[in-house]
Amino acid sequence: MENMEVEVAPASSEAGVIVVSESDSNTEEEDVPLQDQGPSERPRLSARRAIRRRNITGTHSQVSSRGERMRRLREIIAQNLVDRLSGSQDTRRSAPHTDPPALDPEHSSIRTAPAPAANVTTSDESSATGSSVSTAAEGTRASAQLQETEPVCESQDPVTAAASPAGKTEADDADGETCSICFEPWTTAGDHRLAALRCGHLFGFICISRWLSSGGNKCPQCNKPAKRGHIIFLYARKLKALDNAEEVRLKSRLELEQGSRRMEQLEVAQCRQQMQLMADENVRLRKELEELRRWRAQAAFGSSQGASQRQDSSGAGHYVFSKAVLVSQTGGSRVLSYCEPLGCLLASQPSPQATLVPGFGVKKISTATLKPSQYVPIHSKQIRGLCFSRHQDSLLLSAALDNTLKLTSLMTNTVVQAYNTGRPVWSCCWCHDNNNYIYAGLSSGSVLVYDTRDTSTHVQELAPLRSSCPVVSLSYIPRAASSMFPCGGLIAGSLEGGCFWEHVEGTTYTPHILPLESGSCTDIQVEPDSRHCLVTYRPGRSNPSLRCVLMELSRTPQTDISQTPVCSCSPVQTFTAGSSCKLLTKNAVFKSPAGDGATLVCAGDEATNSTMVWDAGTGALLQKMPADLPVLDICPFGANQSSFLASLTEKMLKVYKWE
Repeated sequence: MENMEVEVAPASSEAGVIVVSESDSNTEEEDVPLQDQGPSERPRLSARRAIRRRNITGTHSQVSSRGERMRRLREIIAQNLVDRLSGSQDTRRSAPHTDPPALDPEHSSIRTAPAPAANVTTSDESSATGSSVSTAAEGTRASAQLQETEPVCESQDPVTAAASPAGKTEADDADGETCSICFEPWTTAGDHRLAALRCGHLFGFICISRWLSSGGNKCPQCNKPAKRGHIIFLYARKLKALDNAEEVRLKSRLELEQGSRRMEQLEVAQCRQQMQLMADENVRLRKELEELRRWRAQAAFGSSQGASQRQDSSGAGHYVFSKAVLVSQTGGSRVLSYCEPLGCLLASQPSPQATLVPGFGVKKISTATLKPSQYVPIHSKQIRGLCFSRHQDSLLLSAALDNTLKLTSLMTNTVVQAYNTGRPVWSCCWCHDNNNYIYAGLSSGSVLVYDTRDTSTHVQELAPLRSSCPVVSLSYIPRAASSMFPCGGLIAGSLEGGCFWEHVEGTTYTPHILPLESGSCTDIQVEPDSRHCLVTYRPGRSNPSLRCVLMELSRTPQTDISQTPVCSCSPVQTFTAGSSCKLLTKNAVFKSPAGDGATLVCAGDEATNSTMVWDAGTGALLQKMPADLPVLDICPFGANQSSFLASLTEKMLKVYKWE
């Protein structure tokens, strides 16, 4: 033992060598069965047996001393083999199975392919054979042979055995193919192509870029400082990366195709919308053409009928159809008024652009050209009354169902004053004796008196004397010095009758109930010069036809200072029309344009959709002018030294010229 030398090269060197020098021959070793030994001793005993076979073939003269030296040699070799095999055991188990190499008894070495791990060399100083112990690779081969012949170590844990080296290799391969952030395979192109940081860890480019952009300043695996500038792309051949270049190309083409398809769909939708607009315009023009043809036929019929009526009237004047103006394509027109200073007619209508400017207003129609000029928005609900002042030029008073009474300047087309009445307003008028006062007839039957100089609220309320029916008409009669009816005041008409509110002075009013039929009165209009009023009654059980009764206002003479004079009215002439009256039509009584002092009465006949003209003195029907829809309002006016008559329906305005 003192003559044996062992040299072991460092494990980190490329070829570690263990050299054993012997001065004596082999010694014999007792033959100990492997099954009697523990699991940790089996590799060592196998190595001892291999060396002992070599010793048997050698010189037997120095058995005891040689055996002791070889026993130490075997212990060193076995310990080195166990240390080396513990690190490479997993790799060797995963390698293909080969037959174990055979032991050569002549040279006491294991015949296998050389391994680059380590070499073990044994020299016998005094042996005649001069054989040498194989290198560490030969020891490795011997250990591999022992592992093939020996069973699995009994102390090995089943869970550890289940986690086989093959499974670990597959996991390592999977880790080498996927990004450690999103666990998706790398690609060779696109946003998820293979990239690395300075620390050497690999990620998908988009994943590590988002990681560093969202506030992370360290590597997700090793926590070393990192930033976006440290990201580099890798072009490694042995790293597995999913080739998605074709997929990226196809996706880009798909996006282009989808974009072009969206553009085509947008163009198709625009074309369809334009086609629908053109179709609607075509339908509208066709309807207008049909209406114009019908009006032309009606005008021809009216002219022929007017000619026959002129012959009957002994050469008196008559109205001739002049022009029809479309006011509202959807309908909704209600009242009509004339502004002499501006020379225009005003017809109420709903907004033509309800989505942009909702509500109701008036449309201006020039009397010089008989063409509509513009729309002026005023109220949010339907307009029920329009009236102009005789002194305030271009200042329009309007009443609507939105609980407001408004003053609108037609010079600027803006509302200059608005009063909140608290209830729907059905009618309105100006005070012709004092232009500062205006009146509003409410749905409750009351009449509110407003002073235009006070913008806060009304100055007086004229409560109803009978029932609380809506005040459908308001007319003011100015004072007259030389007349049988010299007093001035307000005539309010409702379904239950009429009331004359005599305007004494200031805000003092004296009520006078007019002897009218109750329950059927629809409208009261006044002719201020002749002091006549036209009362319209709807058909009833006793009178099945529409009646327009011309009445003369009168006042009893005051014989005693303590006696209060009484204002009343008496019928002068009655005019009969059709048997239908579902709408509250506004009629007219005015001086004849012929200039002979006669008075004309005009009323809309709902049964025949026409405008009827009577002579108030004789009660004779002068004309019957047809209309396409029921006439709702009638307004006489003068322009260009000529007299005209305008009749309004829900959609159209027809203008007739006096000849």
